[in-house]
Amino acid sequence: MVDVREAGEPVDETELAIEGALRPSSLAEFVGQQKVRGQMQLLLDAARIQQRPADHILLSGPPGLGKTTLAMIVAYESGRPLRLSSGPAIQHAGDLAALLSSLTPGEVLFIDEVHRMARSAEEMLYLAMEDFRIDIMVGKGAGATSIPLDLAPFTLVGATTRSGLLPNPLRDRFGFTAHLEYYEPEELERVIERSAAMIGVTLPPAARAEIARRSRGTPRIANRLLRRVRDYLVVHGRTGADIAAVDAALDLYDVDRIGLDRLDRAVLDALVRRFRGGPVGLGTLSVAVGEEADTIESVVEPYLVRIGFMGRTPRGRIAMPEAYAHMGVPAADSVLGFDDL
Repeated sequence: MVDVREAGEPVDETELAIEGALRPSSLAEFVGQQKVRGQMQLLLDAARIQQRPADHILLSGPPGLGKTTLAMIVAYESGRPLRLSSGPAIQHAGDLAALLSSLTPGEVLFIDEVHRMARSAEEMLYLAMEDFRIDIMVGKGAGATSIPLDLAPFTLVGATTRSGLLPNPLRDRFGFTAHLEYYEPEELERVIERSAAMIGVTLPPAARAEIARRSRGTPRIANRLLRRVRDYLVVHGRTGADIAAVDAALDLYDVDRIGLDRLDRAVLDALVRRFRGGPVGLGTLSVAVGEEADTIESVVEPYLVRIGFMGRTPRGRIAMPEAYAHMGVPAADSVLGFDDL
């Protein structure tokens, strides 16, 4: 959460505490991902009974589904401290060596976007995960020597949005791999109900369902939209939201009835109008909408493909018939690429 306020303005500690408390702290409080929760509960219970650190855990799936929250839960359920890091921050083997050597026995190390670590650090991690030791090279050239360094036993929780980029030797060293799926609307309604109670917003079932419908199957987006509705209510001096208030708040932030935002619609508009349905390459599409190709590929495209608005073919991205209907554009007779799906 970003704290934005005027200079000298006091911080509302209660508000900060409420925002931080939106993350569940235990598997019992965690909503959704029922199969993964059951598997993780067994894993953690077995480690607790045997009085050993839990096996290394790899969490994969799209952004916003709870990978960081589950890592925090692993530490909470294990009664161990948690160390947070990220793949882009580990660009040298020395960065990883410093991190690993400072861990206490049983500590949980969470590395977000683990696939973005430097290759030299990945290779060091292999030995650390298996034997809890690393080899540090001292000196250069013919006089270089390797000094083994024993590590305290730890549990590594790695999170990735692109598990295919992980090298097989690293993926195989995780004792448990879980893939998080998008949430159903009913599950998101439970997430919103819990969060609304914690931030003091009264929402009838119809209002919760409307926010859930626009949340793209993602709890992070659901909580973000809920906070925007909360802001709307605060500004208008209200404590409860009905459908009209939810519509007004989310329309103000360009979130339409199925959860598409400005960038989603810009991509669809370019596909449907400018490129007549495609096929069009990712690079060309990113230039057309003025956004990075990685953002379109990792943020926009998965949801559009999932709801059937965009197709991926060997020749490029194409607009599906549902996209024309949503954008209010008559379907072109010369749409290409459907036979390649």
